[in-house]
Amino acid sequence: MNSQVKTILLTVLTLSVLTIALVEISGVSQRALFNKYGIGTQSGHSTELDERNEREAKVKEMPKTKMVIPEDKFNFGKIKEGEKVRHAFKFKNLGDNPLMISDAIVSCGCTVPSFSKDPILPGGEGEILVEFNSAGRKGHQQKNVLIVSNADREKISVSFEAEVE
Repeated sequence: MNSQVKTILLTVLTLSVLTIALVEISGVSQRALFNKYGIGTQSGHSTELDERNEREAKVKEMPKTKMVIPEDKFNFGKIKEGEKVRHAFKFKNLGDNPLMISDAIVSCGCTVPSFSKDPILPGGEGEILVEFNSAGRKGHQQKNVLIVSNADREKISVSFEAEVE
């Protein structure tokens, strides 16, 4: 292989790695790439999107209720880079109708939320589990999760912070 071809291949490889690094640093999540560019429409992603859209439509039709989150901010304190930490934001349905969460939208691809898809009956409690991956995230980190539901306030934000060493 001559040196000109090697140079071209090395340049393409470098640009590819740089693009991947920029996407990771910017916090663009896989969902955002899928929504904007249709990346990942194969291997089950369209089914996930269809389920999310159906759930969102169902939740919008439900009667409003009242959701209370006693602790909407959490501080993990000092953690080591590369460590994965979790916190459960607990909530309660204080309304007269079942409460259903349609989505939990994160501000960064380093954060993964999970929640029950089942309705929470009046007086019942639930939680949103948030996992933060601190790999490549040194320094002070503050992340948000937007909870979308059929509550009076359809979108409620919770947040956490950590000092990554």
